[in-house]
Amino acid sequence: QVQLVESGGGLVQPGGSLRLSCAASGHIFKVYAMGWYRQAPGKQRDMVASISSLGTTYHADSVKGRFTISRDNAKNTVYLEMNSLKPEDTAVYYCHAQIEDTGWSTRDYWGQGTQVTVSS
Repeated sequence: QVQLVESGGGLVQPGGSLRLSCAASGHIFKVYAMGWYRQAPGKQRDMVASISSLGTTYHADSVKGRFTISRDNAKNTVYLEMNSLKPEDTAVYYCHAQIEDTGWSTRDYWGQGTQVTVSS
């Protein structure tokens, strides 16, 4: 059994910073791509950033230059450093990972979501 556990969300003022973390645990053989998505009320879930197992990154245009994704392969953990936060960044942020378990089965996993609210 594999699970993703997120932490680091909260309330922050515009211009502030937050760091999200997501750790994968369980019967893991290998973690492939990891990423962050977000979903604001009444909107679809959109990709924010992703990172391959070799460290190649992608950032959505809306967060480029403000957010940075990184990972620690030894800890099976992905991070999202968020700076210069804006009210439009308010959303529930979800961690995603493609994981091969010890039974040689590869599938997508999602975290439970963490709320990020940017407001004065």
